[in-house]
Amino acid sequence: MPAIPFAGSWKLISSEMRTSSGDVHFPLGADCVGRLMVDDEGNFSVQLMQPGRPEFSSGDILRGTEEEIRAAYQGYVGFWANIDVDPKERTISYQVEGSLFPNWIGQDNLRYYELEGDRLILKTPAFLMAEQQVTGVLTWQRISASRPDAAEA
Repeated sequence: MPAIPFAGSWKLISSEMRTSSGDVHFPLGADCVGRLMVDDEGNFSVQLMQPGRPEFSSGDILRGTEEEIRAAYQGYVGFWANIDVDPKERTISYQVEGSLFPNWIGQDNLRYYELEGDRLILKTPAFLMAEQQVTGVLTWQRISASRPDAAEA
């Protein structure tokens, strides 16, 4: 497998849903935070979180109220997969291996990527949501490279 040009650790800059009419929505809020980690073997892990989710008043991970559990779940996205990168087409393909959202497990995915220096943009193909075409756009800032020369690639 050729080296993955964006192997390393990444900090989320923005997570947007762009509609065909030009509107921009922020599913986890405009202040969403997250991490993306990719290694040279194609291991890929993404975690996104809405800041300010309420803590469980019990302090027990298994004893949240229904409202606390709902807010924790709805304010977090996480999954992992092993990716295949096509540098010519600038695409990433993968099948989700594990996810907070069980319906994603086993699902095939395609993402388009743009890499400019220490910025990585991942885009979904357009999909139908609420009777509009929507594209997910995640922008990442490099934190570290998995190999010394990766930041220069």
